[in-house]
Amino acid sequence: MAIYSDLPVYKASYGLLVAVFDFSRQFTREYKYTIGEKLKNETIDMITNIYRANSREDKKELLQRARENVEVIRLYLRLLRDLRQIDLPKFVGLNEQIENVSRQLAGWERSVSRV
Repeated sequence: MAIYSDLPVYKASYGLLVAVFDFSRQFTREYKYTIGEKLKNETIDMITNIYRANSREDKKELLQRARENVEVIRLYLRLLRDLRQIDLPKFVGLNEQIENVSRQLAGWERSVSRV
């Protein structure tokens, strides 16, 4: 078992978490405490599922949960973009980070399924 903080997917998801906390400060009050909080919590759940998957023998269910977290994060970001809480360059950058995490989780899930 690798140390969770050394995993590339953990590092990428932690970077996403920091970015989410950073940019959510600029939301209007109406969205900061509703969608913004849900987005933060979903991102924390994702990184927690990655940590737990790394420390368990049976990783498949936790990796699937982490991938579900990724899709919910995408949904919240899209909604925030449509509500004009995120500008286009920031939206694109966050989606690139999400895609990076998603690809790594998919690869990890495939490698677990082969065993």
